[in-house]
Order: sequence, then structure tokens, then C-alpha cells
Amino acid sequence: MSSPNYDVLIIGAGLSGLSVARFLRDKRPQLRLLVLEKNNRPGGAIRSHSEEGYLAETGAHGFLDNCLESRVIVHLAGLTSEMEKAKLADFVRYICLDSKLNAIIKAPLVSWPAKLRVLADLWKKPLPGEPSVADWISYRFGRALLPFADAVFTGTYAGDIDRLAIDGVMPGVRALERDSGSVIRGLWKKRREAKRKGDDKTKGLPAMTSFRAGMGRLAQGLASALEANREIMYGTTARAVEKTDSGWQVESGSNSFSCRHLVVALPINQALPLLAAIREAEEPPLASVPEARIATVALGFDDTATIPFGFGYLAPESEQRFALGALFSSHMFPGRAPLGHQLIEALVGGRRHPERLELSDEDLIARVCQDLAELMELPPSPSFARVLRPDSGIPQLEAGYPALLSWRKELQAAMEGLHVCGFGWQGIGINDMTKEAWKAARAILTRELEQEEEQEVKGVYF
Repeated sequence: MSSPNYDVLIIGAGLSGLSVARFLRDKRPQLRLLVLEKNNRPGGAIRSHSEEGYLAETGAHGFLDNCLESRVIVHLAGLTSEMEKAKLADFVRYICLDSKLNAIIKAPLVSWPAKLRVLADLWKKPLPGEPSVADWISYRFGRALLPFADAVFTGTYAGDIDRLAIDGVMPGVRALERDSGSVIRGLWKKRREAKRKGDDKTKGLPAMTSFRAGMGRLAQGLASALEANREIMYGTTARAVEKTDSGWQVESGSNSFSCRHLVVALPINQALPLLAAIREAEEPPLASVPEARIATVALGFDDTATIPFGFGYLAPESEQRFALGALFSSHMFPGRAPLGHQLIEALVGGRRHPERLELSDEDLIARVCQDLAELMELPPSPSFARVLRPDSGIPQLEAGYPALLSWRKELQAAMEGLHVCGFGWQGIGINDMTKEAWKAARAILTRELEQEEEQEVKGVYF
């Protein structure tokens, strides 16, 4: 019995896989494509939780609206009218320093000697090797900036700046350092070039974007256009992939599929065993990357709670707080709490403190409430409390990660029709995912056009 044959088969119905499918469907609706998803729902790490009038997130809480690919995806999902936006220019961000919440844009948080030390970047030679974020920041800008860098990468990766690799998390900044000999000089150069080309993008700050029904709505909207069991199969795990003369063969528990283009759109640690098992593939430099798991503790309070206006706060490790930080969700998006109530989403765990996730829900709630009550005026107990524990962790871009990206690049170049994207490949944010998904879709579309030109029958003239 022959295998069903597709133009494109996509493994994974997270944001990356769904975005590849919708980009392709938009540009070439005639392509025969199939998405395989091991779970019984789309979205991967993106999941929204609605209960008692509160709306919280297990995964991504939103994305910035300054990425074209993400804006296109929202349009293709038919969700433009459902977007909610909170402009960065209108909302204060806080950092916890000296056991107080300090507004980043208002308080004089950095001393003048520390500010002058930043200018030493202009004379510092590029730092060789594969330094950690902490080592690189200290070398180029001084140790006074470490708490701020710690807060940034805690908020992004729930990571440890002593282990995160600067080449992994900020490859663009490292390129500026190498090309211009200085980050500041490189930024000046880019700014001048942008102005000369009339492409200056410094007209304002972007906005944090989500949807009225939560981020889970994005996955639902993208998947809704794919016909169940014809274009998307749930509860179907890809167990093996094999290169064939005509393309690729994919084996699941009960089925076998053939395709010309194979897109592995899985989180990095799910993708690696599948890719490493390809007979012709070189062994990857890492068998896996570390992950950081975080629990979201969603807390509802009545309007007697004095929650500072803004997005929320982050706490560097030096503050020794229990929570990594918190989002003031109902400030950003008022519909996240019932009338007369407010929602805070506190984040616990991360790379440094995985042991905290071993606590019971009751203990987590109690510890977080105690931590928050030291920073703001809250009622003795919340009116709503729920602990949301994710199924997976956040990939940590630490030592060896740049080599893994090089391996992926070489693998795709060597394997005709193979495309690799997903959570942890070239970043972890929503905008990172949509950019990588468009690269995969564009590579497929380009190859399709090339094959059409090769097969075109030329006219014969006498």
C-alpha cells in the first residue's frame, strides 16, 4: 500500500508550524500540505486559561507589534479585530532594587560613574570566545549594569546570565561588536545608514499585543482554516523521518506519509532526536539544550489592592525575591479580570530555582502573596488564585548553542527539502517564531518556482 503523498508535511502545530502552513496556504493554496500534531490541540507552548472571569497565560503573554511577519500572521488568522494593544510609551516598567519597585524611565537608577563607564565600550576590543551574558556585559559596559541585564534576561528566558551565551541571545549585538569594534559605534553607524536610506525606525515605541480571548486565540485562528484529518492531524506523533529519492518519508504510530518538503517545526529538544536519527545526518554538537521551567501564579484582588500602574516588574537574582517578577495584566488589558477586580500574574522558578516548582500549589500561592505584599499594598488574601504549570520549558541558549545553529544550517543545506524551525531555534519569542516560519515558507516557495521553471515546456518553432 502506497503512502499518502504531500507537497509539504509539517511536524508540529505550534505557532511555528501553523505559521508555515498559513504562509504557504496564502501564497500557493494549491499545495497539498499536512500538519501533524502529537497533542489534541494546536498552539504548543501557547495556552490561555480562563476561569471565574480571569484570563491568564501559561506561555507567551503577548508580542511586540514591530514585526511584519507577526502582523501578517494575525491578518491570516483573521484576528485583526480581536487584537488588544498596550503601548510601551504609555506603561511604566519596574525593576525591583533594594526591595522597592523602581520605575525604569523615571528613577536615577545608575550612578554617573557607572554611566561614564559605559562609554568605555568605544575603546574595548571585541571579547573573544563564547562569553556568558554576565561576562560580556561586565567587560563592555561595567558590572553596575548587571542587575538590569539580569532582569531583562530573567523576563525573556527565565535564564541565568552567568550561563546564557551572548552569542546565542544577542547575535546581532555581537556582530556590531565584531564589525565596528564597539557596540555604541556600531549602533551609531546603523542609525546613520538608516537615516540616509530613509528607513529610520526610531519614530516611537512598539506596543505589547495580545487578543481579547488570550494568546491561545492565535493558534486557534491559524488552525481553524486547516481541515481536520485532511490538512491537520491531532494525536499523531512523528516517530521517524527518512530521506528518499523523491523527498521524505515520515512514520507515525499507525501511518506513513511521503512528501517533497519536510518542515520540522518542533521545540529544539523535541526536534533533535528526530533530526539526529536521519541516516545521512552528521551528529549534532549537543544532544539537547537546558530548559527553564516557570509556573505562573495568577492572583485576583479586589479594587482595594494598590497595584502600581504599568506592565509589571522584574527582580534580579541579587534581590533574593521568591518571584522572578510579575505582570500587572489587568492594567495592560482590562478585560483580564472581572469588574472591580485586578489580575497579577507572578512568575516562579526559572533556570536558577527549579526546586521552587516542586512546592504545592498552596505553598506557591502563599509564598508569592508574601513576596508581593512586601512590594505593594494588597489585601490579606487574594479573591482568586490559580497556579498554571506548563508542560514544557524555555530553551536556554547557553554554551554550544551557536554551534548547534551552524549544524542546523549545514543540515538544511545538505538535505534537499528539509526545513527546521520552532521554539528555541533562533530565539524563543513570538516574533522570532514567525520570522523563522516565513524563512522556511519562503525557501519552499522559491524551490517550487524553480521546479516549475525547470519543467516548463519550451515552444518549438520552425
